[in-house]
Amino acid sequence: MRILVAGAGGVVGLPLTRELIAQGHEVVGTSRNPDTRPELRDAGATVLRLDAFDAASVDHAVAEARPDAVIHQLTDLSAVDLEANAALRTVGTRNLVDAMRRYGVDRLVTQSIAWLYADGEGLADETVPLMTPDGPVARTVEGVVAMEHASAEIPNHVILRYGKLYGPGTWYSPDGDFGRAARDGVFAGNGVESFLHITDTVAPTVAALSWPSGIVNVVDDEPAGPDTWVPTFCRWVGAQVPTGLGPGNGRGASNAKARNLGWVPQYASWRIGMSG
Repeated sequence: MRILVAGAGGVVGLPLTRELIAQGHEVVGTSRNPDTRPELRDAGATVLRLDAFDAASVDHAVAEARPDAVIHQLTDLSAVDLEANAALRTVGTRNLVDAMRRYGVDRLVTQSIAWLYADGEGLADETVPLMTPDGPVARTVEGVVAMEHASAEIPNHVILRYGKLYGPGTWYSPDGDFGRAARDGVFAGNGVESFLHITDTVAPTVAALSWPSGIVNVVDDEPAGPDTWVPTFCRWVGAQVPTGLGPGNGRGASNAKARNLGWVPQYASWRIGMSG
């Protein structure tokens, strides 16, 4: 297939691009600053400039690429700016979907997130509604809802709700923002989490090109509260374990659907990935 990877230079996009090419696909990767992404060309991808907030830029990229499918990996998280990321999900996805419809591209895989489910008992599967936009997460929820609704306009769409990403290049790593926060003594976790090692993003995203339309949670097998996972995380990043940790709020997500589709995580638990 000829695949347009929007956001190909990111922490998920680059290894994904390499794997797609290794499997024989032709990849057109986009970046806001193509000249700063020589690794994409080194991997064998064609690189196009794309400013997701500029509808004309998105239209030009899709028109030039003429892809069979688009993989949406656009994020804006380098500055830990959740407002900017929500805006990108809303405006950027709208522009991308509009261009796809204009040029007859009918297959889309979109990166979403699995930690916004409404409260309830047990693990959340894909039929559970998202939480009501309110409080500090309101803009994040609004951005995800807008992104997923727009993506669903494409006839063949798969929305991958990734768990909290950890590992090299992510916030949850020794060199990441939360690793530094833990060493500074200002991190105590964010409630019950379903994690996903960064390595485990690639295989399900490639596989999703042939999955039936719908939403799929892509998370590991062991959701856990702060009293369980934060001590392991702190030891991994070289931080002192905070006192008074509790089970936390929220709920984990179920990966049963992804496993039924044939995906098996390499890192079945964060305990494995946070032990190196």
